[in-house]
Amino acid sequence: MALLSDCYLPRLGGIEVQTHDLAQHLRRARHEVEVFTATRGVGGEMHGAVTQVDGVPVHRMAARMPWELPVNPFAPVELRRRLVAGGFDVAHVQTGVVSPFAWDATRVALGIGLPTAMTWHCMLAGVAPAFRAAGFVRRWAARGVAMSAVSDVAAAPLRRLVGPGRSVGVLPNGIDVQRWAVAPVTREPGPLRLVTAMRLAARKRPTALVELVADAARAAGAGSVSLTILGEGPDRRKVEGLVHRLGLDWVSLPGRVSRDELRERYAVADVYLSPARLESFGIAALEARTVGLPVIGRSGSGLGEFVTDGVNGLVVSSDSQMAAAIAKLASSPEEVARMRTWNVTHPPTQDWPHVAALAVAEYERAADLVRR
Repeated sequence: MALLSDCYLPRLGGIEVQTHDLAQHLRRARHEVEVFTATRGVGGEMHGAVTQVDGVPVHRMAARMPWELPVNPFAPVELRRRLVAGGFDVAHVQTGVVSPFAWDATRVALGIGLPTAMTWHCMLAGVAPAFRAAGFVRRWAARGVAMSAVSDVAAAPLRRLVGPGRSVGVLPNGIDVQRWAVAPVTREPGPLRLVTAMRLAARKRPTALVELVADAARAAGAGSVSLTILGEGPDRRKVEGLVHRLGLDWVSLPGRVSRDELRERYAVADVYLSPARLESFGIAALEARTVGLPVIGRSGSGLGEFVTDGVNGLVVSSDSQMAAAIAKLASSPEEVARMRTWNVTHPPTQDWPHVAALAVAEYERAADLVRR
């Protein structure tokens, strides 16, 4: 199996980590896996150098680009040669809204008759008119690409793009449930401990989050909440400036932390917040939900794959509703405890063995589409 993605480790992000973890679990299921990417290696490897990442060969098809952008317009010729020589059974392309390497890889795989699955890790609604006019998504589907998205809400606009008579599957992000499950923690009295993990960038809305939590704190009363924002990004100074200007000494920004520390921080928190409107899935929220945290997130996002309003979290349609929900939970510890208990006793269905099996089913579907 060839997994193809613009971005891969050592870069850190949703697609990078998910592709890495998928490769690991496919290997555990006794599949042979190689990764092709336009991302340099940890030592700057590029121009087709092959590195090993946790036992998986990674073909670094990167070129010298400004800011080390994962773009290489010259990669297709060598990529074609390697895919043919490698004797691969299927290509699995990981793509976002703008993924030039992944799209080149799709064209190459189709050109050599290789069964191809493509998973979209993004919300396409905003760009659907442009994609419809360009027509390439519909053409790929017509040529037999097995299309999938990471959530049903992300799949909806994709289904409209590929047209009637062609199926779009849902291949969710995966999680190691056993790794994220934690032993019960004694809850100490105090403020409602809110936590989130995000890239500090406009699309994730960190400043809007600070403002709405400040509104919730005013409504619930002094000392009612605390907020920890984990992660880094270009908007860090903007967020820090807002926190300072509003005098929110109960907001902390520890930066990026390891997975193990993230789990530990979730274990001592009370509620996870997801303010992004364009969240195709929300792997950080799923990790928090697996630890046990109730999640408050936006309607119309991929959180609906694992959060049911009023059962194990709250789904809101606006920032003001999120602020009101936070204020209400600040005075309702028993409600927080009820939702936490539900999460702990009902592990999510997106466990990696299940997700890896779904991926293999997509590969079989791709092969069947080629045979047809």
